[in-house]
Amino acid sequence: MNDLFTKTDYSLYSNAMTFMRRALVKDPMSDNANVVVLGVPLDMATSGRPGARLGPDAIRRASVNLAWEGNKFPWGFNVFDKTNVIDCGDLVFDCGDAEDLTYRLELATAEILKSGKTMLALGGDHFITLPILRAYAKHHGEMALIHFDAHTDTYANGSRYDHGTMFYHAPNEGLISAKHSVQVGIRTDYERTENGNAEHGFHVINAMQANDMSVEDIVDQIKTTIGDKPVYITFDIDCLDPAYAPGTGTPVCGGLSTDKALKILRGLAGINVVGMDVVEVAPPYDHSDVTALAGATVALEMLYVWASRPVDTHAIES
Repeated sequence: MNDLFTKTDYSLYSNAMTFMRRALVKDPMSDNANVVVLGVPLDMATSGRPGARLGPDAIRRASVNLAWEGNKFPWGFNVFDKTNVIDCGDLVFDCGDAEDLTYRLELATAEILKSGKTMLALGGDHFITLPILRAYAKHHGEMALIHFDAHTDTYANGSRYDHGTMFYHAPNEGLISAKHSVQVGIRTDYERTENGNAEHGFHVINAMQANDMSVEDIVDQIKTTIGDKPVYITFDIDCLDPAYAPGTGTPVCGGLSTDKALKILRGLAGINVVGMDVVEVAPPYDHSDVTALAGATVALEMLYVWASRPVDTHAIES
């Protein structure tokens, strides 16, 4: 009788949903955790179909379908045996105030990093990555970026708050090194040079190339490009073909399958990943929660990659 109201092994349908049924801790700095999951319910930087503000909740709800498994196939361990992960809920900001969101998100990220933890952010549109990178760069210095997307997001046009301009600003601000960064799945127009790099300096493995290449070759190119720099991984769900992820604001045909994307992520085990996010899940356009489930699975794979990183990583204190 004592556990009637305190039991934490809930069914798939009961009580408030957290990512992977991790503990809900509203003050993450006070908890002895390694990774903090933070939802950022934003879609006011979206250029097309809105709805990504509902992404964090959808990803969390879909994640409970993964929580029962224990050791995530095909990994040989349970990530939660190695890593203490908590969910601190969603960032609270003034709705419609992009400046307030930017300030609060960078500050929240910085506080989490100062407490010795890292962050898995659940978007929300892709603009959220820019203020997050600003906080990470103050802590880790200039980073490499592994960017899964249908779009380069390096467009110079647009407002200060636009989900297509983050990776134009990030290299210019010294947050990431373009020559050590890789974009996978690109299938919208970008300027190419003869050596395979885009005009903006990122190494690009476009969707047609990625679909024809082996996972091993893709992973090898990624690892060669990033070198030994600290790495931030950002995964826009529209990297996946709309057949696998219809619930997103800017779907583009010809993308990666869920299977191939997950295999690439698994191949990154051992890199010095310091932070990660999954963005652009838009539930209003989803079917049977397939996009939310893909987002939750990608996020879980990222945690396994983080748990497999070298242990002798060092940060630059801000």
